[in-house]
Amino acid sequence: MAPQKRMMLKADVNRIYDEEVYSEQKIREEKFFVRPTRQRKMKKGKLFSVGMGLDLPFCIIILVLLTIGMIMMFSASYAYAYYNQGDSYYYLVRQLIFAAIGVGIMFFLSFFNYNKLHKIAPIVLAISYLCLLVVLVLPGSEGVKRWIPLGIFNIQPSEIAKFAIILFFSHWCSKYYNKMQFARYSVLPGIIVFGSTALLLFLEPHYSGIVIIGILSVVMLYIGGMQTKYLGIGLGLIVGVVLILAVTNSLSYAMSRLDGWGQALEYTTDEMWWTTYQTRNSLYAIGSGGLWGLGLGQSRMKYLYIPEPQNDFIFAVVCEELGFVGAVIVIVLFVLFLVQGFWIAFHAENRFCTLVGIGIMAQIAWQVFCNIAVVTNTLPNTGISLPFFSSGGTSLILLLAEMGVMVNIGRNGERARLEREEAHAERERQRKAKTIVLDTARRAQTEQ
Repeated sequence: MAPQKRMMLKADVNRIYDEEVYSEQKIREEKFFVRPTRQRKMKKGKLFSVGMGLDLPFCIIILVLLTIGMIMMFSASYAYAYYNQGDSYYYLVRQLIFAAIGVGIMFFLSFFNYNKLHKIAPIVLAISYLCLLVVLVLPGSEGVKRWIPLGIFNIQPSEIAKFAIILFFSHWCSKYYNKMQFARYSVLPGIIVFGSTALLLFLEPHYSGIVIIGILSVVMLYIGGMQTKYLGIGLGLIVGVVLILAVTNSLSYAMSRLDGWGQALEYTTDEMWWTTYQTRNSLYAIGSGGLWGLGLGQSRMKYLYIPEPQNDFIFAVVCEELGFVGAVIVIVLFVLFLVQGFWIAFHAENRFCTLVGIGIMAQIAWQVFCNIAVVTNTLPNTGISLPFFSSGGTSLILLLAEMGVMVNIGRNGERARLEREEAHAERERQRKAKTIVLDTARRAQTEQ
């Protein structure tokens, strides 16, 4: 074929391709009555980044749980607040303030560039260590040191430590994922980070916090790439340490929590009666609720029978006022929340976001399970709060902050999915264009 004819053929092919692309674009505009969509990318180097695809069902479940939790916290606390503070609205006002702060932080983190979160993970861990050290030098209450007083509310460093552990191990495992099969990149960091955190919590003491952080550490390292054989070695070391502490009588506080476990309704001595007082009244509340409950605000056991009903044993008041049906609805809401959260985590943009999402949802799932198990006397009294329901400033603010991270993960995961779809569509258009070129070239050769 002569050079001039080849140039003419190339010009015809380009014209055909341009017409094909233009016609597809016009059809899209006429169909949707909008301008052609452009790929929305995260702005690199910015503190904030706006992605796409707000997970509306997840946000609705968060707001529903927060609203129900606020109502039930007020119902459970107003008698206790009036007796101890002289103001029935004492805990409600505080919780509303904490919720407002938490929602603001949630909104902030939902647009925060997670790349910055990736980088500051070691700093967050260092801050948690600092808080855990500060609380040890402050005066405690009833033999424990768990709070840092800051005027209108107290900071609980163990809550910060939970999020710090999730963030740090997500950072570490995503950074050294290809090396996690080696012990020095999986077992050694796990022992150092978890061991140091557990030691500080042991000195408070806060054994339920140690259990939660231990489970989070194992989950994060295992899904981060640690081999199963190392998981067994780590669990063996933990069991060995617990046995040594038990033999040396260093777990007296924890062992006291086991006294009377499972015997709340079968006490034989006055001492056991007092030991099982809280759990026994919790079971009375659950039983008196029946199928449909006594009605919102009609609980009897919250009138100073259940100690601090607005905290760890709030689910007992939920069962008494809303009955078995209401308790099941609350549990179903938590299940839907967890399923949606794990779905967001598994469809995240990258490994770091997936690990963070799984860690956050695993923490909430474990706390919900343990709280309900303690209230129903399935587990010993451990002092684990119920997310969205229990009164507490640090726990609620950090919980809503974690929800902001989850919304961020969901938004950027949706953005990544749309980008993949657009890239796939672009490859299809290029394939069609190449097919047009080849067909045109064959027709030209046939005419020759």
